Amino acid sequence: MKIIIAGAGAVGIHLARLLAKESIDCVLIDGKESRLNRLGECDVMTFQAQPTSIQALKDAGIENADLFVGVTPDESTNMTCCMLAHALGAKKTVARIANDEYLSPTNQEFFRNMGIDSLVYPEVLAAIDITNGLKMSWVRQRWDVHNGALVMLGIKLRENCEILNIPLKKLCGPDDPYHIVAIKRGDETIIPSGLDELKVYDLAYFMTTQEYIPYVRTIVGKEHYTDVKNVIIMGGGNTAVRAALTTPDYMNVKIIEKDVERCEQLNQLLSNNTMIINGDGRDMELLNEEGIKNTQAFVALTGNAETNILACLTAKRLGVRKTIAMVENLDYVDMAEELDIGTIINKKTVAASHIYQLTLGADVKNIKSLMLADSDVAEFVAAKDSKVTKKPVKDLGLPFGVTIGGLVRNGTGMLVNGNSRIEAGDSVMVFCHEQKLNNIEKFFQESTFPW
Repeated sequence: MKIIIAGAGAVGIHLARLLAKESIDCVLIDGKESRLNRLGECDVMTFQAQPTSIQALKDAGIENADLFVGVTPDESTNMTCCMLAHALGAKKTVARIANDEYLSPTNQEFFRNMGIDSLVYPEVLAAIDITNGLKMSWVRQRWDVHNGALVMLGIKLRENCEILNIPLKKLCGPDDPYHIVAIKRGDETIIPSGLDELKVYDLAYFMTTQEYIPYVRTIVGKEHYTDVKNVIIMGGGNTAVRAALTTPDYMNVKIIEKDVERCEQLNQLLSNNTMIINGDGRDMELLNEEGIKNTQAFVALTGNAETNILACLTAKRLGVRKTIAMVENLDYVDMAEELDIGTIINKKTVAASHIYQLTLGADVKNIKSLMLADSDVAEFVAAKDSKVTKKPVKDLGLPFGVTIGGLVRNGTGMLVNGNSRIEAGDSVMVFCHEQKLNNIEKFFQESTFPW
């Protein structure tokens, strides 16, 4: 497979590194050498040129490209170079956009006719993660599969968790309503076996079904967390706008923005359910005036990672249980986790994971990057006569660092154990740590070989 990426910004660099890790032939194009140099030591070919140059696209080998990705900061440039790439022979194209109108299902055929197969709006993807986090104040990360038929919950364990120091084989049997599919402990990520135990301060990833979420909440000792009703968002950028528009109606949202002109724009973009406040979200006096002590969630979405981390620390000291920080600099992610910030959002990893699923040959519906655990969760659909349908899960010979957390069959979520049999058409949740996803997809692809 050959992939050409236009734009060596945050998303393009992260995607190129992800593809290099998977040993995928990748070319990164950008007009500025300084941006290409940020890639560092990586097995990716770089090409200094304008991505809208027909000759540059030809020189990069566009006629042999299986996927062309336009992720420059400029929406128009991305759409233009995707249309050019399509006309010059690229099999599939994807463009980063900044206009949610384009995402309407009624416009998809229009863009495909223009040569743009898929659209990615990182701020919308980040807002979905933020909204999911706000719905459950006691969870660090949540992912719903098939409208909640299966749910993945990332939970920070404290001293009052009642399932600490017990071998998982005693907790997660075939008839138990949850599975522990990954554990982040300090700098280590564990794909657990039956002998592993949960420890205090672990970030544990649970796979369960919707009906058992209250049960999981009880056993991890999170019943005392109040549900989120009042939310303060610091920073009025596009991510804040999308988050405010998608929060449930029962939540009261306030956005604190320093720029007066931007505040006026926000008042026009958002409904009366969102209050716009001109000020600095780090100002203690302002936070007290705006009722921080009666606020259940604080979301820091400025363009500066340090500011967001410090603001969340301040909110925690003032008694806010749920904090969410936008941390675009990956160098700060571990620090934010060590400071116990709460939920961490990174637009580039969200967008890159979304684009990456287009590179996989199997029927992959979704990929979620577990940034803190340096792992991925992928939703594979089992093809007819694929290897995963031939034997029980325990006999499939899955690579080390891979586990199956659950599946959805005919709309019903099911947990998976060693004796489970996967059927053709099942949507299967695969957790993968330090493994290439393209090594996993072969298990789910149709084959005529007699496994």
